[in-house]
Amino acid sequence: MFPMSRILRAALTGLAILSAPQAFAQSLELPQIDVDGRPAGSGAGGGSLTQPGVDRQREQVNSTAGAVSFIDAQTYRNTYASNLRDVLQESPGVFVQNRYSQEIRLSIRGSGIARAFHTRGVEILQDGIPTNLADGSGDFYQIDPMGLRAIEVFRGGNALPFGASTLGGAVNFVTPTAYTAAAPNIFRIDGGSFGTIRAHGEVSRVIGNWDFHVGGTVTHSDGWRAHEQQNLGHFNANAGYRFSDRVETRFYAGAYYTDVKLPGTLTYNQAMTNPRMANAGAVSGDQARNTYVQRFANVTSFKLDSGQLDITSFVVHKHLNHPIFQVLDQDGWTYGISPRFNGSFNLGGFRNDVVIGARIFNGTNDALQYQNLGNATRGVLTTNARQTSRNYEAWFENRFFVLPTFAITAGAKLFQSERSFNGGTNLNNANIAFINQTITYGGVNPRVGVLWEPVKNIQVFANVTRSADLPDFSDLVQSNSLGISTFQSSLKAQTATTFEIGTRGRSGRFGWEAVVYSSDVRNQLLQFGVNPAASIPAATFNAPHTRLQGVEFAGSVDLFNNLASADDKLTLRQVWTYSDFRMVNDPTYGNNRLPVVPTHVLRTALTYTHPQFSVTPTVDIVPEGAFVDYRNTFKVGGYWLLGLQASVNLPNNATLFVDARNLLDRRYISDISPVVNNNTTAAGYYPGTGRSIYGGVRYQF
Repeated sequence: MFPMSRILRAALTGLAILSAPQAFAQSLELPQIDVDGRPAGSGAGGGSLTQPGVDRQREQVNSTAGAVSFIDAQTYRNTYASNLRDVLQESPGVFVQNRYSQEIRLSIRGSGIARAFHTRGVEILQDGIPTNLADGSGDFYQIDPMGLRAIEVFRGGNALPFGASTLGGAVNFVTPTAYTAAAPNIFRIDGGSFGTIRAHGEVSRVIGNWDFHVGGTVTHSDGWRAHEQQNLGHFNANAGYRFSDRVETRFYAGAYYTDVKLPGTLTYNQAMTNPRMANAGAVSGDQARNTYVQRFANVTSFKLDSGQLDITSFVVHKHLNHPIFQVLDQDGWTYGISPRFNGSFNLGGFRNDVVIGARIFNGTNDALQYQNLGNATRGVLTTNARQTSRNYEAWFENRFFVLPTFAITAGAKLFQSERSFNGGTNLNNANIAFINQTITYGGVNPRVGVLWEPVKNIQVFANVTRSADLPDFSDLVQSNSLGISTFQSSLKAQTATTFEIGTRGRSGRFGWEAVVYSSDVRNQLLQFGVNPAASIPAATFNAPHTRLQGVEFAGSVDLFNNLASADDKLTLRQVWTYSDFRMVNDPTYGNNRLPVVPTHVLRTALTYTHPQFSVTPTVDIVPEGAFVDYRNTFKVGGYWLLGLQASVNLPNNATLFVDARNLLDRRYISDISPVVNNNTTAAGYYPGTGRSIYGGVRYQF
């Protein structure tokens, strides 16, 4: 364990000793790689100290010595992008599946695969600022796909520059500023299947040294399944002020509300024969998820002779009203501060680049639970607790160039994290189980690697990273057969050593990204067994030894240019994720495959782009479904889905688009709640959405 004072001293010492003429992010000219072959939209240049332009963001991401992806939001602007699957589905290695409405499964390299709700093992950020709670848990409702300018995906240990060192890495969703917005004014309205309608607008201006950007989206949908109605609202704003060409500050504000009915899971037979029905318990309990989130943050940047110092501070308030098996009523605050320095200097005649940062990231959550008497009516109070998380982190990453085109990288993250639970369980209005416990985790996660550019626009990289995933309160606080909360202080942190080798680049008509990785995982946090001594049903436990390995590939080829007119193009894109996730000599499950994630997931798209219109047929293929249970007795079926997107440019900077999905109306299982032993009569399946068609018009000026 590393006390806070030691961590902070290390961070501040590193900040103090650096002196150089160049920033780390500006030190290496590496290729701009457009794997999907589509050009960036307007607003790609420009930028400012607090947020660089899109082209610069892409260069920064692609200078990473490891597996990363960069997505310009302009590439999906002519689709009905309603949740994170719609914007991440062409990022290799990212397994993202719809459950219902905004609820998805997000797993990178097997992170959080046992979690049947929300996410674990991936740090979700907006503008570099965490949206996860301080205990590491997170959901996706705050992110508005229409309110983004770019998405940065750092798989595994490649997220270290953000201070993330989990198995899955980090995804950073970047909102526009007045300097990076696609246009000063943008308005669009979408609609389509299942009573869906959505409106979005953005306005941005630069006024002297001030700039501002304001955007918002409101969405209503009745949902494909019964009891799936949703009403969503997203508001994002930022305002920046340039004190000089060396100092800039930017304030962020956001407000988000979610009012979503939950259809629940179905049995396998129900999901395949009557997939639009809702779970009977979800209907009788009027199960829903209602969240109200407010976010405030500041980033202040100083351009120094030695590089750039960014100081980020943030506070997030979240209220949750969540009637499910009981009514969850939670109110919490998450807050933190994080300095980060990027610099470059000459070391013995060789260039050396470094990033060093620190973060204090804390939060409190008042967690109440009531009996759900039906129709979300509250009964007696069953749980009254306060959850407190404290995180103290420091990290660095260094690149030493032994040759102008060959760098050796090394880095590490030091961390100490505390999880405190104070509260009790009330049955018949009598407090019979009071808990006041704290558990502390700490350690060091090192990382080493190499980055080589043999020829311009082509990179080869390899690295070894250690990661750590900590239990969150959903893991630590469990209920026994009497409904009494217990604190699982015996849960260990999940650790992994990941080996990775890959290449990315562009040569002529071809663009690619290909990565092979293998993670040796100890104490993986899974829902795989029972603890009879504590009378706890299948929940979260540490699997002694697992191995997660696979291949991540994305490629594109421009098949033809100038087919029917000047500047038209036909581009083929292919994404393939291969996942081989297994137990290793487990005393109960041997070398069985882990459930949930299919072995192969593929997406193929063929795009014809004309100056006035574009057409893209797509095929999503899962050749063989995933196992449902840890005993590997049952797999769901594979499937393939046909889609079509098309857009046409109208006069006066307007665009009309159509987005059609699952055109053949295939029935399939989209996601699974894993179990120990398969029971097809139990409800644990999420049916995939049937045929749907959306359309809209966008106007920007």
